[in-house]
Amino acid sequence: MKKDFGKQTYMYPMPVLIIATYDEQGNPDAMNAAWGGIHDTNQIGICLDKSHKTTKNIAAKKAFTVSIADAAHVKECDYLGLVSGNKEPDKIKKASFSVTKSKFVDAPIINELPMALECELVEMRGDSDYIVGNIVNVCADESVLTDGKIDSSKLKPICYDPVLHNYNLLGDVVGKAFSDGKAIQ
Repeated sequence: MKKDFGKQTYMYPMPVLIIATYDEQGNPDAMNAAWGGIHDTNQIGICLDKSHKTTKNIAAKKAFTVSIADAAHVKECDYLGLVSGNKEPDKIKKASFSVTKSKFVDAPIINELPMALECELVEMRGDSDYIVGNIVNVCADESVLTDGKIDSSKLKPICYDPVLHNYNLLGDVVGKAFSDGKAIQ
């Protein structure tokens, strides 16, 4: 028998996304966000409150990057969600991260996180801004590639558990997409 929990924001998996921007003076900022994912073909959608420095930076610069948080940097990625860029201007440095300017959009890429989506703003909507961005480029460190493709078992992405408030590791292969279901006929 299933137990009812009422209306909740429970979804699995919830990727841990690190959103990085530059402010109008060119200073980098980053935050941890779990409410995001693919919005449409070559687009990402993320829910960010208007009060975040990152949201203001996206509105001003019309660009951002989305790095995939990984198991090797749980502490640092969590810190980026605990501390506001409105109060701590050096939070990227305090997290022991460094950045490189994207070649494709006016936003920083966090060097230590092995995968990033480089995005340009399409739209911001709603009271708690829903941000849609075109994915202009995806970059990944060679350390997470197998045969030239991103390998999640090497990337070791983490997801957020909204019920128990844990970070969980993703990565075990349990089947082959667009193939295993063919056995049922």
